[in-house]
Amino acid sequence: MIQISDKAKDRIDVLRAEDGLTENHHVRVSVKGGGCSGLMYDLDFDENIQDSDQVFEDKGIKVLVDKKSLLYLAGTTLEFSDGLNGKGFQFVNPNATRTCGCGESFAV
Repeated sequence: MIQISDKAKDRIDVLRAEDGLTENHHVRVSVKGGGCSGLMYDLDFDENIQDSDQVFEDKGIKVLVDKKSLLYLAGTTLEFSDGLNGKGFQFVNPNATRTCGCGESFAV
């Protein structure tokens, strides 16, 4: 399961409104090879639910995850920070054994 913090939910709602998207545009989270630690997070809106997707819902937000990515993301919380040390979505992933300084890539 993937959880969404209150701040991340609020930011997702703002981004949907700014882009003219509806609640049928769900949050897709995936893991791809790359980055300085070996794996990178990918976050986007998607209105197409694939047969192989795992669908989670937290705070009224549907999160779509392909089966391969779910192995790396189980138990992850999607956070949003707008502080002085950086602005953007962050993944709090209990499966990550190492992360890079920017927080956008990880290793397991």
